[in-house]
Amino acid sequence: MILRTALATLIALLFALPIVTHAQGYPSKPVRLVIPFAAGGAADTVARALGNRLSETIGQPVVIDNRPGGNAMIGTDAVAKAAPDGYTLLMAVGPPHSVFELFSKKVPFDSVRDFTPISVVGTAPQAIVLHPSVPATTLKEFIDYAKKNPGKVSFGTSASGSSQHLGGLLVNRVAGIDMVHVPYKGGAPALNDVLGGQIPVAILVLSNIIPHVKSGKLRVLATLEAQRATAAPEVPTMAEAGLTGHSLPDTWVGVVGPAKLPAPIVTQLHAAIIKALQFADVRARLEAAGFEVKGNTPQQFTAQVEKGFDIYKRIAADAGIQPE
Repeated sequence: MILRTALATLIALLFALPIVTHAQGYPSKPVRLVIPFAAGGAADTVARALGNRLSETIGQPVVIDNRPGGNAMIGTDAVAKAAPDGYTLLMAVGPPHSVFELFSKKVPFDSVRDFTPISVVGTAPQAIVLHPSVPATTLKEFIDYAKKNPGKVSFGTSASGSSQHLGGLLVNRVAGIDMVHVPYKGGAPALNDVLGGQIPVAILVLSNIIPHVKSGKLRVLATLEAQRATAAPEVPTMAEAGLTGHSLPDTWVGVVGPAKLPAPIVTQLHAAIIKALQFADVRARLEAAGFEVKGNTPQQFTAQVEKGFDIYKRIAADAGIQPE
């Protein structure tokens, strides 16, 4: 019995040894940070701002690898299938990261179980904006207008399955209106069309529309999150504007790794990310891209992903969204 116990202990130690040894020597080569979007977008901007300083904090180059396609599914799948050794990471945006399964039957990974959250980098407040031709100056006035024009008011967003899309579905449900969703391939074309009056309403990243609000070209009604945005504290939340008790989870951008990433590596990467976020140039670039700089623990990030998925799942179900 003693011999059997000793042997079992030895086997357990042998299985644990590669992880411990690897973690102690990590990183010993460049780290690849996959961006599941094209170069030049918000996630890419965040990754490049963070990557330079992250290279300094971990002592190895951080290689930015853009893998767009499939509404972020291609690059995300590549990381889900990568070895859990800390050398392949993902700059994820939630959503769409949190909601792949709600819109597609052909998702080759599980958004929660197949990844190891490391840290949120920033959040991007979303806002409802109108073209000035819409006869409304408040959210309540807009809801009244939409009720008088069922199915005739369209709202543009950066993509189907985005937080903006889900935010519009939430507004539809709780306000009892019927806005028609118009998905674009990115926030820029949606912004251009609402500026030109081709669509009357858009839900977009707040920082991108603020300059046009100040110039009078757009009218902002509310942000969709539970708290006011730091960059525009004068803009009320959706709840403050009349839809009491309702809000959208924060739209986050953060670093995740494949599932079963060893705890020592997660701890080391988390500390490096938090350190990188303290640099003024990183914070400035993130804020210029429309993000409020954050940074939380892996445990907090995990809870945020899981809670967000549950909320988005209810929104999609209430709207009758079925995976295709």
